[in-house]
Amino acid sequence: MNFEDRVAKRAKSIEISTIRYFFNMAREVPGAISLAIGEPDFVTPQHIREAAKKALDEGKTGYTVNPGLIELRQEISNYLKRRYNLSYNSETEILVTIGATEAIYVALNTLVEEGDEVLIPEPSFVAYHPCTILAGAKSVFVPTYEEDDFVLRADVLEKYITDKSKVLILPYPNNPTGAVMPKEAMEKIAEVVKKYDLIVVTDEIYSELVYSGFEHVSFAFLPDMWERTVTINGFSKSYAMTGWRLGYIAAPEYFIKHMTKIHQYGVTAAATMCQYAGIEAIKNGDGDILMMREEYDKRRKYLLQSVREMGLDCFEPKGAFYIFPSIKKTGLTSMEFAKRLLYEAKVAVVPGNAFGENGEGYVRMAYATSMENLEEAVKRMKEFMSKF
Repeated sequence: MNFEDRVAKRAKSIEISTIRYFFNMAREVPGAISLAIGEPDFVTPQHIREAAKKALDEGKTGYTVNPGLIELRQEISNYLKRRYNLSYNSETEILVTIGATEAIYVALNTLVEEGDEVLIPEPSFVAYHPCTILAGAKSVFVPTYEEDDFVLRADVLEKYITDKSKVLILPYPNNPTGAVMPKEAMEKIAEVVKKYDLIVVTDEIYSELVYSGFEHVSFAFLPDMWERTVTINGFSKSYAMTGWRLGYIAAPEYFIKHMTKIHQYGVTAAATMCQYAGIEAIKNGDGDILMMREEYDKRRKYLLQSVREMGLDCFEPKGAFYIFPSIKKTGLTSMEFAKRLLYEAKVAVVPGNAFGENGEGYVRMAYATSMENLEEAVKRMKEFMSKF
């Protein structure tokens, strides 16, 4: 009996992440510096950790209600109002999830059916396509281009819409490019969304990490978009809480009540002590965000200038903590470049095609590491680039 043939066809069509491959390989190469993983190098701030400890000491170790602690949902509601002028009812329009990745999974499994199409800008975060497959839908990749700073264009989007298109994923600030979407570009996308009656899932996990005077605008804030937008965010990037696995969905009640069903039977609820940590983070963590953002910005400027000095073309990313330089001048593919850089220079980056075919010719470099590591990585990369 061949059990492999009996496993779900959808799961068989999903590949192991190339990002994880290079992250693991970097650990196996002695002395390697990793710019491969998108994780803050900061430890979760002490006051947030203390809140989790306090919850444990007080015996708060049981289940919470499926949508999450009402106190946490209230704080999320307050945060979205004060930061992005979004209004959500904490009791019926917010769902606490196990990270933003579960939020993406839950959203897509609620919103699409067999045969539906999900529009995914490319290059983008690796989870959108597998979550679309697991929901039984088809991914339609919409290219973005360096000459547009990798911002999705409304006229390009419209070319990929069919009568089966149901959901548009809007991932800005973007992983892997670091691109941000100006309000003017969003407004043009909104016109297309309205014309074709699409639902929009916005992944705003990097919303607090924007630079050069840019102000993040949430898509749901635009006229007539709140009703058709599912906003996803979380604590991992803004508060250096990746391991806590805490995210959330904010959306109209007619979305949330059905998303809660999928969440309920998949995970029950987010870990209780992590939710108490989330309350502390969102109430008293603004200073932490500012400190980390300022440090990321210094690293961003340094790494961007450095790769340009090496002779690599790179647009200025104004969000997240990545740069996405073109390596086309070397004559290597993205995979060849990344492997040679790892084994010859002991610096790990991620090939751009890990984020879709439109990422070929680029590599992602994460500056979520210390300035000391960046300086040494740059030294090694300059020596490597001298071979071309």
